[in-house]
Amino acid sequence: MLKKIFDFFVFTSLFIATCAVLMVYQASLLFDVSFSLPLYAFVFFGSVCSYNFHWFLTPPDVPATSYKMRWNLSNRNLHLVLALIGAVGAGVCCILLLKHWVWLALTAFFTFLYSAPMIQHPLFTWLRRIAVGKTIYLAAAWTHVTSFLPLVISLKSLSAVHVWYVVNRFFFLYAICIVFDRRDVESDRRAGIRSLITYFSAAGIDRLFWFSTAVTAITSYLLTRWLAPLDVVILLLPALIMALLYQSSKQSKSDYLYYFLLDGLMALSAPILILAKFAR
Repeated sequence: MLKKIFDFFVFTSLFIATCAVLMVYQASLLFDVSFSLPLYAFVFFGSVCSYNFHWFLTPPDVPATSYKMRWNLSNRNLHLVLALIGAVGAGVCCILLLKHWVWLALTAFFTFLYSAPMIQHPLFTWLRRIAVGKTIYLAAAWTHVTSFLPLVISLKSLSAVHVWYVVNRFFFLYAICIVFDRRDVESDRRAGIRSLITYFSAAGIDRLFWFSTAVTAITSYLLTRWLAPLDVVILLLPALIMALLYQSSKQSKSDYLYYFLLDGLMALSAPILILAKFAR
C-alpha cells in the first residue's frame, strides 16, 4: 500500500507540483517578497495540468522500457482526470489574478508548447524537428514558472540581482534536464526529436553538462554581491550534489533516481533555506 501511494505521488504530477511551489517560495525567502496565495495555487494546479496532459498524450504504443513508463501508460485515464482538475484549478486562479492575465496567458501558452509535439496532428508534429529545442525549452519553462513569473508580477521592476538569479536557476535546471535527456537520447532520436543532446556525442553532452554546472557556480558567486553568502551556498548545494551524481547516473536508469532524487534536487534548497531562516 505504501509503495502504491509513493508511486502515485512520484509518477503523477503531485511531487513535481509540490517542488514547483517550493521553488516559488524560495524566491520569496531570498528577496523578501510576499507572493499571493492564488499565485502559489496557479503554479501548483498549472504543474498538475501540464505534467498529466503531457503523459496523457504519450502514445500507448511507446515501448514501455521502465517501470515508470509502464505505470504511466496503464494510468492514462488517471492522467486525464488530473489534467482536467489542474486546468480547472489553474483557470480559477487566473480569474483571481486577472490583472496579470497577459503574463499568465503567455505562461500557459509557453507551457503548452512543450507538450504540443505529442499531439498527432501536422500542425504540432513539425515542432519535434525544431533544432536544439527540447532540453533548453523545458529548462526555460521551469525557470519561467518558478523564478521569473513570480518576480515579474509581484515587483514593479526587476533589478540586477533578480536577473542573475533567473540566469542561475536556468543553468541549474538545464544541467538536470541534460541528465534526463541524455538517458532518453536514443528514443528521442528515433522519434525525430531534435535537441543539443541528440546532436552531440557522449563527450559533447558531458561538456554541455559541465558548462551548465560551471555557469551555475559562477552566477552563484555573482549573487553574493546581493544575497547572504550562506543563502548562496544553499542555492549551490543541489548543483554540487548533481555534479557528484552525474557519472553514476550514466549507469543507472532507476525511476526513483530520476523522478524522485533528481527531481527533488530542483527544490532541495527551498526547505534548507526555510530551516536556515528559522535558525537565524
